[in-house]
Order: sequence, then structure tokens, then C-alpha cells
Amino acid sequence: MKKKLRKFVQYAFVFLMIIFAIGFTYQGISASKDIKKYTPVGKMYEVYGNKMHIYTGGEGDSTVVFNAGWGTSSPYTDFSPLYEKLEKDTKYAVIERFGYGYSEMTDRERDIDNIVDETRKLLQESGQKPPYILVGHSLASLETIRYAQRYPDEVKGIVLIDGGNPEYYSEQKPVTVFSQVIGFLRTSGLLRLTYQINEDFFLQSRNNLEFVPAELKEIDQAFTLIKTGNKNVTDEMRQILNNAEKVSENQSLKVPLTVLTADSFGEIKEDWLESQIELATWSSSGKQIVVKEANDSIHQYQPDIIAAEILSMLKR
Repeated sequence: MKKKLRKFVQYAFVFLMIIFAIGFTYQGISASKDIKKYTPVGKMYEVYGNKMHIYTGGEGDSTVVFNAGWGTSSPYTDFSPLYEKLEKDTKYAVIERFGYGYSEMTDRERDIDNIVDETRKLLQESGQKPPYILVGHSLASLETIRYAQRYPDEVKGIVLIDGGNPEYYSEQKPVTVFSQVIGFLRTSGLLRLTYQINEDFFLQSRNNLEFVPAELKEIDQAFTLIKTGNKNVTDEMRQILNNAEKVSENQSLKVPLTVLTADSFGEIKEDWLESQIELATWSSSGKQIVVKEANDSIHQYQPDIIAAEILSMLKR
């Protein structure tokens, strides 16, 4: 009996190894095809030894700079519901951090000041002129606020899209394991297989990308299956406590601040709401607004509300 069990375990192990080998090969070939198919839509610039991607457009005297939330595989596609509404009134620039979208990977530590320096250099290299309106989604509140702390003269105002209070983030346990697991699922081909079986599972938290054009949805899918859970993304999460604590050291912003908070379809957590209200007090010209019928990705549910707040800040 033990001999039969041992053989079964051996055969099962070999079978799993074959399946994983097929999966890794499948993912590698598919990702390579996607990379060749989806070439950069914006421009690539060398920043500290590696290339970063920035997508710009619009017209006007000021520039709105978009910083994507943690794990957003394609900031270019994710912010499209917003920049399409703003392009007639202002210039805009979508930043793709290292490890995101078309940008390359980097060996630089994912320290918040490194991220800010990279963003600033990318803006400079691409010819953008301050002062900017900085728009940060979710965890990108950290780099957005940090930019304003270090370079207040280059910032005209800040709009946060369900962006967390740095003090709130400093008390949260990093979900590094989740990022590592999802990264393994990607490299093993299991994520790609799951996406093809049930695409809605991946898109439902972003309103099924209702306001994103079909051709951009394809790009979004491609980068989800290329970038999800990579080393740079995982390292960002690993640094969340240190980064949040650094930003929390200076709670006095010299620029206008608008904090947009998703009501999570009536299920907003009390401690999160309190932290959002408190965050708005970091600026003497701060305000906090609860956006109904939306979750964390407010721009995928209520882009008009965000666009209106950005335009209002531009007029100040």
C-alpha cells in the first residue's frame, strides 16, 4: 500500500511539474507576443538608467499629472475616462512608474523619495512645465503628497481619488504575500488562463471598464497579464510602512487639497472615512467630498465628478 502511495505521489509530482512547465512556457510566449503587439503609445525617456513611459495630451497653460494606484498594470488605460474629459481644457501627463505599463523595471529601491525623484525627472525630460495639478489614486496619495512636500513651488494643487491618509497606511499590514502569489500566478500562466475563462472577475472592481474604449480594454488586459505582481510592484507594497511614516512627518501642505472619498456603495468603513476627513486638514485650503455610487476606482464610476474638481482647482 505504501509503495503504491509513493508511486502515486511521484507521478502526481511529475504531472504537476509538466503542467507548470507548459504554463510558464505558455505565459512566456504569450507575453512576448503582447509586448511586440502593444508598443508604447506615449514616449519613453531614460530615468536613472532605465526607461519610463509618459503619455501626454490636451491643451492649455497648466498640466494635470496622473499618478496611478498600487498594482494598476496600465495607468494609460486606467485614467482614460478622466483625461478624455479634460483634454480640451488642460494639458495632462499620465505617469507610468517603473514596473507599470510600458515602463521598464528598475533595481532602484521603491523608497518614496526615489519614486518622487523619478516622476520629477520624467516630467522634466518630457518637457512638462510646473506648477502642476497632481492627481493621485489610492496608494499614490503617498508620492503625490510627498512631491508637494518636497517641491511646493512646482505644485498648484492636489486631487486625491480615494487616496489614503499616510497615517492610515502606516498602521496597515502590507499585503506583500498577496502580490507575490498573484505574481506567481502570472508567471505560471494560471492568471492568463483564469482571465480568459472569467474576464469579469478581474474587471468588476473597476466597473467593467465601462468608460474605457474597447481598444484600450485590450491593452489593459495585455498589461494585466504582463505586469501584475512584478518585483517593482511587490517592493512598493513592502515599503508602504516606511514610505507612509516618512510622508506623515510633515502634515502641513502649502497647496490646495481635495480628497475624494468613495462611499463604497453605502458600505464605507468608519475609520477610513475619519482618516479621509482628517487628511483634508493637512491643507488650509483642503476639502473632503464623499462620492456616492463608487468604490476605490472612483474614476471608473464617476469620472465627471473628478473632472469637475480638477477643473475647479485649475481655475484657482
